Amino acid sequence: MARELALQALFSVEVGHRDPAEVLDEYLATFSESAHRLFVKDLVLGTLEHVQESDSAIAPLLQGWTIERLPTIDRLLLRMGTYELQHHPQTPRPVIINEAVELAKRFSTEDSGRFVNGVLSALTQANGHA
Repeated sequence: MARELALQALFSVEVGHRDPAEVLDEYLATFSESAHRLFVKDLVLGTLEHVQESDSAIAPLLQGWTIERLPTIDRLLLRMGTYELQHHPQTPRPVIINEAVELAKRFSTEDSGRFVNGVLSALTQANGHA
């Protein structure tokens, strides 16, 4: 649920060109538990803050695609997953990847789940985390 809310907030920022703080205030009003609120806020702000770092890590793994040409949801999930993989070592890698894959299947194209899984798995392997 928290990752889904973070994805929705990121989408609102990206597509709606909205202010991240404003979007977070709006989206976090639905969450009562403070731990979830902090996690969503960290995912959204961390993903936005580390876009260039994430894009640099993802770009070589796209095989014939550019980041700009990816479906918006896929791009956001790859950036969010990359941020979490690189900045949340306490979270098991398979959990991060599985959550991103499930969100891709639910909110993006038919092939997005497989694509997101392949890129994030390759990134994990490239960084020495099997």
